[in-house]
Amino acid sequence: MSDIEPQGGPTPPSTRLAAHPDGCPAPKRSATARRADRRSRPTPRFSRFTISGGRRVDVRREFERDGTYVDRYGSVLLGVVLWVSLMNIGDSFFTIRHLQHGGIELNPIAQQLLRSGKAGFVLWKGVLIGLALMVLVLHKNFSLARMGLWVSAGGYTVLCLYHLYLYRV
Repeated sequence: MSDIEPQGGPTPPSTRLAAHPDGCPAPKRSATARRADRRSRPTPRFSRFTISGGRRVDVRREFERDGTYVDRYGSVLLGVVLWVSLMNIGDSFFTIRHLQHGGIELNPIAQQLLRSGKAGFVLWKGVLIGLALMVLVLHKNFSLARMGLWVSAGGYTVLCLYHLYLYRV
């Protein structure tokens, strides 16, 4: 009886359903399932979701925590980036203010930027710090980048407090 094919002839291999070990039939593969599963590759550093936003906020497995990329970023990270940006603007303002009152710039990089004028100094300083923040944000799941974000936030906070101290003296 097993040698007899059902009426209409043999079933073509493309329409047969393979059975799972538990006896349930496997679902048919769609035309798009021919590609490799995207989840088998880690999320890339730059993708179409880097700017427009994606769905991956955190890693799927705890052992993947360090050294992976995600599509979206949390509110704490946004707060740290905004804080560093605000402190950078404050540092620029106080630096120019102190220089107008006879102070000197000790940072050799800032001295070079000041040669482009006040507006050039603020613009170049903002662009350079912004690029550095973008690199740190993209690499937020790397321990060195996390440390860099927190050190820059703390360092800029201390620097602005120092500027406020000098302003009062």
